[in-house]
Amino acid sequence: MASASALAQSASPAGLWKTIDDGSKKEKSLVRITDTGGVLSGKIEKLLDPNEKPDVVCDQCSDDRKNQPVVGLTIIRGVKQDADDKTLWNGGDILDPANGKVYKVRLKPAQDGKALEVRGFIGMPMFGRSQTWIRVE
Repeated sequence: MASASALAQSASPAGLWKTIDDGSKKEKSLVRITDTGGVLSGKIEKLLDPNEKPDVVCDQCSDDRKNQPVVGLTIIRGVKQDADDKTLWNGGDILDPANGKVYKVRLKPAQDGKALEVRGFIGMPMFGRSQTWIRVE
């Protein structure tokens, strides 16, 4: 029983992740995902692109995040572990601060929790795009 609990813990999306752009394959940012009472949220801690201004704001956002600094911005909200498939976390949304669009999100730990498959989509998961993030801690 304890080993199953340890496995579930190691495969949790909670932690610090290096985001990798799915198009350019470049490192973009560090995002910390936290678990508060079974609900995950994720904030940008650091931008890794040397060409990006450190004080950039989300001027394309249309919700409460409009004109907020990208560093410190909550980009993942309301994600919970799937009731039927314990390897998936979904039900929330993810913000792309580059264009201000908000998508439904599905998170799936991979490689024994060392990677995180992040799928942003509209409607159903098949209509979206994926990124693989790398665990930093």
